[in-house]
Amino acid sequence: MRCPLTVIGVVRTGPTDPADTPVQAALNRVEHGELEVAEEFAAGLADVDGFDHVWLLSWLGLGDEARPPMAQVPFLLRPKPRLIGMFATRSPKRINPIGLSLVRVIEVRGRVLRFAGVDMVDGTPIIDVKPYVPAFDQPQGPSRSGWIEEVELNQGVTPGELGR
Repeated sequence: MRCPLTVIGVVRTGPTDPADTPVQAALNRVEHGELEVAEEFAAGLADVDGFDHVWLLSWLGLGDEARPPMAQVPFLLRPKPRLIGMFATRSPKRINPIGLSLVRVIEVRGRVLRFAGVDMVDGTPIIDVKPYVPAFDQPQGPSRSGWIEEVELNQGVTPGELGR
């Protein structure tokens, strides 16, 4: 089955090395970035400023990666390594390297969406933007978080700080 994707824009952020980029947007809420949407898609940003948060879906692959292992040691478990099934992680090493970042909308101006919550390197391609809607995206009642409940989540932590 074919699944064509179109890059709609790129992010502009401070980090240029994945090892120095926070592992999740929620762990780096203060750093700001920008999404520069291609001119042909700029009209799609209309009304986005009516939302506090959006999901940015990014392409994290360079096109020449080998198929990743189905069990990996996630960044957050590097201090105490343990293999976890790929689908139980948010690792960028995936069969389809699609990133998912929940960011806070600061403003939309023209074809630029300014946001807080950087977890992508400068130049990361964005394949979609979707509004965060608590009624749809926030489960009712308590939710389990598997192995992540066992790790300490520190603001701004990067893969480089967690070791290789």
